[in-house]
Amino acid sequence: MKELGELVHLFVSAFLFHFAAYMIIPATTDITMEALCPGQDACSLAIYLTGFQQAVTGFGAIIVTPLVGNLSDKYGRKTLLMLPTTITVLPLAILAYNQTREFIYAHYAVKMVAGMFADGCMQCLSLAYVADRVCERRRASAFAMLLGVSTAGFVCGTLLARLLPVSSTFQVATVAAMATATYVRLFLEESNPCLARDDEEINKPLCSTSSSSSSDGESSPRLTVLRKRPSLSEMINLLTSSSTLSRAAVIAFFHSLGENGLHTALLYYLKARFHFSKDQFADLLLIIGIVGTFSQLTLMPFLAPRIDEEKLLTVGLLASCAHVFLYSIAWSYWVPYLAATFVMLSIFVNSCIRSIVSKKVGSSEQGMAQGCITGVSSFASVICPLIFTPLTAWFLSDNAPFHFKGFSIMCAGFATLTALVASVTILTGELTACEGSTRAEEEQNSGPILFSPRNRDDEIK
Repeated sequence: MKELGELVHLFVSAFLFHFAAYMIIPATTDITMEALCPGQDACSLAIYLTGFQQAVTGFGAIIVTPLVGNLSDKYGRKTLLMLPTTITVLPLAILAYNQTREFIYAHYAVKMVAGMFADGCMQCLSLAYVADRVCERRRASAFAMLLGVSTAGFVCGTLLARLLPVSSTFQVATVAAMATATYVRLFLEESNPCLARDDEEINKPLCSTSSSSSSDGESSPRLTVLRKRPSLSEMINLLTSSSTLSRAAVIAFFHSLGENGLHTALLYYLKARFHFSKDQFADLLLIIGIVGTFSQLTLMPFLAPRIDEEKLLTVGLLASCAHVFLYSIAWSYWVPYLAATFVMLSIFVNSCIRSIVSKKVGSSEQGMAQGCITGVSSFASVICPLIFTPLTAWFLSDNAPFHFKGFSIMCAGFATLTALVASVTILTGELTACEGSTRAEEEQNSGPILFSPRNRDDEIK
């Protein structure tokens, strides 16, 4: 409880940040289509513009997020958190001033740049902050609470967007974003007071527990604290230093590809399929947010100490597959609301992946490790628009090869299914590593075992 009490200011910052960022989502779809394709239920230009912005932002985040995460290992989480919380004000302020066609284009242009430093970096730095303050055995629950508070911000922002007129929505979001940066500057404390010490002290793990690295037989890789911009080879070296980290990166990639594919298509699909408006978008997002918040703040902290993160990850991915596939075959306007309830389990995925990664690195590598996983997810967000934007526009148009408006969403479901299959390999790898440790002990006590397979991570050690 004391550890969680130290995170209150971070939770408030995360709440305000996501409150401002997500408040504008229901209104943005409507004003974009109204400005670019007035009076139409389907707008290929709006879909392509959104996809292009997502691709450029994702490409930039691949480079920026690991860099910012690594710099936070050296200069502190609070210092670097000022970057995403400040820069996110700019695109909101543009639409707060005006929502005409020219300002819509300006908003997307600024958002491309701001998103590189805002979305992924805020999550990466917040997770690293939690890892600095919380011991490994409580980390999965703490990650879930952080993501739950972020989702609560999403819920409150969406609810307020449901009640406010469009013009006021962007003005309130801008004020909330400015309040976030101010709060971080005034109240958030630095998470790691050891940043000024020498490398030997920094490389010591925050919490020494008997199970810190023995849960799967792997040792946590220890990298030298970097004094410069991390190179691609250094990031690859970190992700390949452990088979669990490698598998987590694969899962993060395909899960992000599926999630981004769903988000790219969903609102435009619902607009074309069931004529959803801003209020109905807000209602759907509210269901997703409320269910997700409840799950992260109550269900996940209850299950995490009792069930391994690897098993919860598989359960979450299974629910995520059902969630996406049900959207794609929706036969009535109420089906998307039913599909949204699967978020109760699918929301486990992110916190489980982050917790698994966090336990495989030292305290001075949390920013770098979380930044690398965020970079992998950002790479998926670059590829996603190249695949799903033209696919969505094609199947929502009159020139579709066959009548299946949810086809692009179903393809996103197959990406999530690939992540589910990959998650099973983590469970298999965990069992194999434990068996390998048992064989090593038997070999030490009773002599060598002929033709016994060796674990890849034992070779690294």
